[in-house]
Amino acid sequence: MFRRRSNSHHSEEDDSLQSESKVSELKTAMGPLSGRSLKYCDDACLRRYLEARNWNIDKAKKMLDETLKWRSAFKPEEISWEEVAIEGETGKVYRASFHDRHGRSVLILRPGMQNTQSLDNQMRHLVYLIENAIFNLPEGQEQMAWLIDFTGWSLSTNVPIKSARETINILQNHYPERLAVAFLYNPPRIFEAFWKVVKYFLDAKTFQKVKFVYPKNKDSVELMRSFFDEENLPTEFGGRAKLKYDHEEFSRLMAQDDIKAANSWGFDRQPEKVFHLGSKHYGAEVVPEPVGVAPSAS
Repeated sequence: MFRRRSNSHHSEEDDSLQSESKVSELKTAMGPLSGRSLKYCDDACLRRYLEARNWNIDKAKKMLDETLKWRSAFKPEEISWEEVAIEGETGKVYRASFHDRHGRSVLILRPGMQNTQSLDNQMRHLVYLIENAIFNLPEGQEQMAWLIDFTGWSLSTNVPIKSARETINILQNHYPERLAVAFLYNPPRIFEAFWKVVKYFLDAKTFQKVKFVYPKNKDSVELMRSFFDEENLPTEFGGRAKLKYDHEEFSRLMAQDDIKAANSWGFDRQPEKVFHLGSKHYGAEVVPEPVGVAPSAS
């Protein structure tokens, strides 16, 4: 980004000052903000948009303006688990109970477990979980990791190109620099044709974050294990942890997070609101916890 000097210590200080200067310039360029837009556009956010646009003020401003318009219409912070719970019944996307070695939240995606047809609802489910992953990041960490499991994947269960393109669009344009790495574990050979199309939707930065892992390729396995403790990594990804998605338990956790997240955004989500899942009710017994408390990596 910035010119390096021979003295690394001074160079880091100079980079930090220049970074702060760029953030201030972008803040000024954005003009007065209020409400949720003001809360969203903190210094860390501005820095991510600058990073995504190679520290070009005009390009970063355009990108951020588009995100604010999108958030105003889509209202991702208002999506509740109750609205998208049906999308999560098979565990096709969920936040893992563990973090990576850097404390990042982990989303597990299982495209072979697709259970619905509505693209709009699928995107709301994904956005909900991205927001939830970000909400559960420990202090000082801004990124998440994705683990993609191809068990059960076939041409008949394949994610439509339109869905893949929209996923990439949302991730790249409205959550810049939120993805640290995405591991695609042991995709079948027929996935290659799908990938040849999808990869052209990725910008250069995102493309570099996508890593293919094959059990027989030692280097790719070692790369993934440099991010994850083998004891936490599920057996589906070559680890030792035997994890099973429990929709009822996950729904209980999401109901709790919904109240905490709503509090952090400054609006109420009534804890007495109950939704039904099988024979159980969720929401009525939820007690708000202090905002900003994230589960520790196990």
